[in-house]
Amino acid sequence: MFKRREGSGFGLQLLVVTVIFAILILGTKSLMQPVFDAEMARQSAPVLKAHPQVTAEQLKGQMAMGEKMAPYIIIVSIPISVILTGLVLWMVGKIFESKQTAQTAIMVATYAFVPRILGIVAGAVIAYLSSPERLNGAARLTVGLGALLDPDKASPVILALLTRVDVFTIWQTILLAIGLQVTGKVSKTYSYIAAALVWLIGALPTVIGALQR
Repeated sequence: MFKRREGSGFGLQLLVVTVIFAILILGTKSLMQPVFDAEMARQSAPVLKAHPQVTAEQLKGQMAMGEKMAPYIIIVSIPISVILTGLVLWMVGKIFESKQTAQTAIMVATYAFVPRILGIVAGAVIAYLSSPERLNGAARLTVGLGALLDPDKASPVILALLTRVDVFTIWQTILLAIGLQVTGKVSKTYSYIAAALVWLIGALPTVIGALQR
């Protein structure tokens, strides 16, 4: 797959992936609502504690606005996330003498993102089959270790890391490794080490956010 598309660019593919993702996000918004509510409530608690001058009514208005904007923010973040993943793969690959160009790395990242789309479908099915009480965090919608932890009780840092140990995220990481092998002429062993580093770097923003909370 990657060999045939090595010189095809990534613009159209990225647009298609983003549109599909947007349709799924907006189409499943009602199913995901308990998760949005739980995450907003969890984030509001430290705000009220740190800023007692903020009234509950003011915070409620901000949360309502945040809930409306959240799906669109997620959608906009998709192409940004794909491009950043490709650039990180390109830079990490250079450590292992990869011949991959930045454009090809982004192409690989675009195709590797497809399993994450399937992850949204799986999350929607989980949300449909779960009670609202269980949907108390985004990790509950994953197919991995993070779903086994209660977001209200687990360490935010541990939860952030285990949420990345997910079927679809691992699938994406494997595709990044294969893409690096094919387009970067990197050995199988080094390609998987490089992909693991990309996985770890991808976890940093969530872990840092968890530490700040």
